Amino acid sequence: MKPVEIYTSPMCGFCHAAKRLLTKKGIGFDEIDVLAHPDRKPEMIQRAGGRRTVPQIFIGGIHVGGCDDLFELEDDGKLDALLAS
Repeated sequence: MKPVEIYTSPMCGFCHAAKRLLTKKGIGFDEIDVLAHPDRKPEMIQRAGGRRTVPQIFIGGIHVGGCDDLFELEDDGKLDALLAS
């Protein structure tokens, strides 16, 4: 399974929803809290092509987007394949 990274903030409902989906599916992830580690936010913005909102999710180093994008992959049946490929 490819590694999953998620940039988050503790007060972000979308971050919690994305983490719940990953946890429900049994997918481990590395979480980077940009509120606790503000020095990591420029890294997130650069990796996410300028997107500044959290969450920003990466699977195998590839940017998949935010919470809505993650749920869309799941709804379309593409998330498992992306994780495994």
